[in-house]
Amino acid sequence: MSEELDDGRMSLIEHLIELRKRLIYSMSGLLVCWAICYYFSGNIYDFLVQPLADQLAGQPGRHLIYTALTEAFVTRIKVAFWAACFIAFPIIASQVWMFVAPGLYKTEKSAFLPYLVATPILFFMGGALVYYAIFPTAWHFFLSFESPGGPGSLPIEADPKVSEYLSLVLTLIFAFGAAFQMPVALTLMARVGLISSQFLVEKRRYAVFINFVIAAVLTPPDAISMCGLAVPLLLLYEISIWSCRIVERNRAKRLAEAASDLAKL
Repeated sequence: MSEELDDGRMSLIEHLIELRKRLIYSMSGLLVCWAICYYFSGNIYDFLVQPLADQLAGQPGRHLIYTALTEAFVTRIKVAFWAACFIAFPIIASQVWMFVAPGLYKTEKSAFLPYLVATPILFFMGGALVYYAIFPTAWHFFLSFESPGGPGSLPIEADPKVSEYLSLVLTLIFAFGAAFQMPVALTLMARVGLISSQFLVEKRRYAVFINFVIAAVLTPPDAISMCGLAVPLLLLYEISIWSCRIVERNRAKRLAEAASDLAKL
């Protein structure tokens, strides 16, 4: 093992040069994706607005507004940037892998790679959940507070701002995507020995409370959205327990094989 490390050892300057190269490639990929996403920012905007448009279908004259001259332009830049971050993730992840992989053993590479693959998949699942399940329900709930008014009162009508609506949408998408990284985070912690499956089982009741608190903070202030995130988080917590048990089983198997090899010597 020491010879394997010595053969692949790099100086500090070489590490910094390699890091600079990977950062340049990552930033270049992000900028290219940003430019492409800005070109298609109108289509991305239409996609993000679609859940609200579906709720307002059949109501002529409904629209989004912007109150500052630069608001619509800046909002499109932000939308393009967040979309570029999502699209460029494989590029950035591959550059991270190219920088880290030379310092890993073969077993470490095979252990780390699945997490790198699972991260964007889980993020996409979280974003899809909030877009297709939470948004329609939440928007319907909030629009139900509109009122036609009557004698002695004024009508109440939703007239959302472009920047506020899209900021809320993007925040929720990235919040759900980040929350769905729970299995990856807990499994990595189990792999390095910080937690165990038994620990997760014993702390399950606290995890239920914490998951509902996280859901209440990340989602709009309604019970439907909160449960829409809390329930998947609880399922992901159970999946994390199962994943940690697999890690522990594999670790025990490797230790048994190593002990057997030592006994033969």
